[in-house]
Amino acid sequence: MLQFNSEFVEKKEFEKYKSSRFKDRKMVVVTCMDSRLTELLPRALNIKDGNSKIIKDAGAIVLHPFGSVMRSVIVAVYELNADEVFVVGHHDCGMSCIDPEETINKMKENGISSDTIDTLESSGINLQQWLHGFDSVEESVKGSVETVKNHPLLPQNIPVHGLVIDPETGKLDLIVDGYKHRES
Repeated sequence: MLQFNSEFVEKKEFEKYKSSRFKDRKMVVVTCMDSRLTELLPRALNIKDGNSKIIKDAGAIVLHPFGSVMRSVIVAVYELNADEVFVVGHHDCGMSCIDPEETINKMKENGISSDTIDTLESSGINLQQWLHGFDSVEESVKGSVETVKNHPLLPQNIPVHGLVIDPETGKLDLIVDGYKHRES
């Protein structure tokens, strides 16, 4: 990887990716970390290099209003001039079928002690809930949109949209129209 990178830099391949932090389209996209979306999602949304800030997170879930995903949205709005937020989940998402108990067992198989897990649980961290994904991608997107839209530090004039993409075709379904929600 480092050898490739050295050649990439030497041949100035980076030049075709140069872009400003502040482009005409000022949007922030919260989406899933699924590798199928890496190239598909920007193409399906007609996003060019530098036209958006893309935040990738397991399941495109904004789990906590003061977690790192929401902090990134706030920074994108105030420091990088984003003026719209898009939460984009996808069909066939791995977070829709995660079994928290199975994940905890995998942790134990990989050397995480039962004492560590018990300590976390006894200090108020519900690992089952924290690791649980969602049953409906549409409902998950709606929940994340609500978390973002109702954040006390997000200006009320910022539209927050919710979409679901098909990772096979790139077809987008509008779940929440941020323009309509902003007007109401």
